[in-house]
Amino acid sequence: MQRSNIIGSGIFISPKGVLEHSGSVGLALIVWVLGGGVSALGSLCYAELGVTIPKSGGDYSYVTEIFGGLTGFLLLWSAVLIMYPTTLAVIALTFSNYVLQPAFPYCAPSYVATRILSTACILLLTWVNCSSVRWATRIQDVFTVGKLLALGLIIVVGLVQLCKGHYEALHPQAAFEFLRPVSVGQVALAFLQASFAFSGWNFLNYVTEEVVEPRRNVPLAIYISIPLVTLVYTLTNIAYFSSMTPEELLASNAVAVTFGEKLLGMFSSIMPISVALSTFGGINGYLFTSSRLCFSGAREGHLPSLLAMIHLKHCTPIPALMLCCTATIVILCIGETHNLINYVSFINYLSYGVTIGGLLYYRWKKPSLYRPIKVNLMVPISYLLFWAFLLGFSLYSEPVVCGVGLVIMLTGVPVYFLGVSWKDKPKCIYDFIASITYMGQKLCFVVFPQIDPLEQANPPQS
Repeated sequence: MQRSNIIGSGIFISPKGVLEHSGSVGLALIVWVLGGGVSALGSLCYAELGVTIPKSGGDYSYVTEIFGGLTGFLLLWSAVLIMYPTTLAVIALTFSNYVLQPAFPYCAPSYVATRILSTACILLLTWVNCSSVRWATRIQDVFTVGKLLALGLIIVVGLVQLCKGHYEALHPQAAFEFLRPVSVGQVALAFLQASFAFSGWNFLNYVTEEVVEPRRNVPLAIYISIPLVTLVYTLTNIAYFSSMTPEELLASNAVAVTFGEKLLGMFSSIMPISVALSTFGGINGYLFTSSRLCFSGAREGHLPSLLAMIHLKHCTPIPALMLCCTATIVILCIGETHNLINYVSFINYLSYGVTIGGLLYYRWKKPSLYRPIKVNLMVPISYLLFWAFLLGFSLYSEPVVCGVGLVIMLTGVPVYFLGVSWKDKPKCIYDFIASITYMGQKLCFVVFPQIDPLEQANPPQS
């Protein structure tokens, strides 16, 4: 299922934010290309970690193995409370905006309407994932077609526009004409916006145990997918600029819809439908992945044991799915799309940097350990230098948005010591936890699996 998330729904969300913070068409395109390059560096580092520590769970498993329980728990805590729910909220809001935009041609869809539709979408897909892994994977396969159709149509129509000579905004003189003064901090925020679209690059590491011949196939997947995704994203943005001025793009609440209205005429309705299908599938994929992470964390004792249970008949992790659904709906009600992207991208990059820093520490701590894949040291060092630049200037430019995410992550420290590290709790606490777990089991009809239920179901991986 992660396969379809590598080309993410973020490409229909992030172009406006990238242009807004970069200030010019030329710099925006550079940000998209460099964003792909940075993702490639990170992917290579994760490839080494994935075959050296062959556990499903991605960042969480690696950091727990390298730095111990507290650091691993903080990554898990931030993923469960921030990363996945916020990403789901952003994609759900995008789904709502694209579905509703044709009904609001001269203004943005209303706040209440977008939240109601987003919530309905999240609840529906949570129910599907709770009911059947097979249904969830079939939805993913079918709705991925919408994503590919939308991107393919945008790129083809954009190339036709270029062949007709419509590339005024792409001339070097016009492309680097800044709409407003731009600071280094704003460029860092532009990278955060672009990174949201690339955020699926590490998903393969969540299922490393299930990859056939990982020594060969993990690097091969990176070498093929990252350049391809970067090319697709860059061509998509070039297509936008072939038909829209920077001002028109910034004024649009649904860029692909505006693109379709300008160039597709009577067929313009294809675009919102295709993007809605794409984002619908993206929500489904993130729900699946988040439930797997919760399941892994509960299995390691870092989350309540109820989250490691599956439905007795359907073999689906219902408690984990319900937790993610609830957190997403809460975030839906309190956030605005582009602020949420900065928020989640900052925490994502913080996690990536800690994980890749762990690669260097592991090299020093266990130099003789067999590593089927061993990247050049300049790869993680280059990534961490960019990481320090990005986080430092992002925090400087958006101290409240980025700082709140950091504070929420650090709230996991007392939770870890009270909930995980403290083993000799009073009996009344254990009795209370046991009663809650028992109630949850009866409500959700779940039990502990004898083997990983998601491995047992063996859905298509991506």
